[in-house]
Amino acid sequence: MVRYLCAFIVALLVSAPQAGAADKIPAAVTAAVADAGRPDTDKQRDADRKPAEIVAFAGIKSGDKVVELMPGQGYFTRIFSKVVGDKGVVYALAAPPRPDGPGGPPPVAALAADYKNIRVGTMGQGPLAPEPVDVVWTSLNYHDFHNRPNADLLAFNKGVFNALKPGGTYIVIDHAAAKGAGTKDTSTLHRIDPDVVKTEVTAAGFVLDSQSDVLANPADTHAANVRDASIRGKTDQFAFKFRKPK
Repeated sequence: MVRYLCAFIVALLVSAPQAGAADKIPAAVTAAVADAGRPDTDKQRDADRKPAEIVAFAGIKSGDKVVELMPGQGYFTRIFSKVVGDKGVVYALAAPPRPDGPGGPPPVAALAADYKNIRVGTMGQGPLAPEPVDVVWTSLNYHDFHNRPNADLLAFNKGVFNALKPGGTYIVIDHAAAKGAGTKDTSTLHRIDPDVVKTEVTAAGFVLDSQSDVLANPADTHAANVRDASIRGKTDQFAFKFRKPK
């Protein structure tokens, strides 16, 4: 009897961490990731991008107002829309068009017809949103802000700070460069040293609330371009949650 009891206790201890990890993902986030409206091309990337875990880390919830910077095709935009619901709003801000670009609306604009709480715009000189928001999010783009002409990251991050409500959060996810690399790889390898991001963002008034290693890959040597077939989709990534003090 004692032997069976001990085996039962061991089984509970082994299974407890897995249950705890699952409990950390809110049901609304799980449902948003499982939504049938997401295209298969997005779902095929979920194993690498871990959207449920990373959105749960960000703390985005029903009713939130979210600014997403450079949303691309809308991979996270669709998920945010479902999580914040009818009482929330997602401001999806594309990069300013390049003079040599194709022109026309950004790809994310196509989502607005089916997701009524998505507002599509362009990053410019003015405020990021017409109202204070709960979350500003940038995923795999922060390094690109360094590559813009006359980049001023202090002014940029202060703009994010001003867009947020007191207590609001700024989520930065990006491809990690080697420690000590600074910003030298932002335009070549499309990576950035995580310590640079911490320094730049906190200089604008934010405090580092927490960080997640859910997207970390210790096998990444940080030497390859993120688009290289040897590492594409599996780069070592950092995820920081900064908070605007109340």
